[in-house]
Amino acid sequence: MSIEFLITTLIVVVSPGTGALYTIAAGLSRGAKASAVAAFGCTLGIVPHMLAAITGLAAVLHTSALAFDIIKYAGVAYLLYMAWMTLKETGALSVEQDKTPKSAREVIVESILINILNPKLSIFFFAFLPQFVPSGAPDALPQMLELSGVFMAVTFVVFALYGLFAAVIRNHVISRPSIMTWMRRSFAAAFVLLGAKLALTER
Repeated sequence: MSIEFLITTLIVVVSPGTGALYTIAAGLSRGAKASAVAAFGCTLGIVPHMLAAITGLAAVLHTSALAFDIIKYAGVAYLLYMAWMTLKETGALSVEQDKTPKSAREVIVESILINILNPKLSIFFFAFLPQFVPSGAPDALPQMLELSGVFMAVTFVVFALYGLFAAVIRNHVISRPSIMTWMRRSFAAAFVLLGAKLALTER
């Protein structure tokens, strides 16, 4: 495994996106445990894209405008849904106190959906992994699986750290209603902007 792969992976993962945003929101609203579960779910959401790239399905997605657009706009719709639920105080930044908190399963499903409904991840894996696997290598598949595993591990660690930081400052945030209102609006706006960015992406 090359140092170039590790550096590239770290740069890609550290760059804020929908998964990181959701994990931070989980840490702020429900604490460290919820943020770790969200980080795990976002990491699991990478698996379908990884398998698509390895099996060649990403090539179909890359060449089929219809398939790409279907997944893209499903992702846009889900991000807009997340924005609306956040503003209603029942989404990513809902603070569970008297009501029953979301189960780990619910958090994992939400975070998986966020990454699954992002066709650019498949294209990323399709273009990213082959650069670090020698052409015609007899063990190309094991190498791609190994690199994908490293990418997922880095994703989980970085997202978990984002969530842990959010959980640490949680009490300073939720005790101030005006700050929570500002943050809900900010997170909702961020989901909308990410949805707009996804809608404008091309194959």
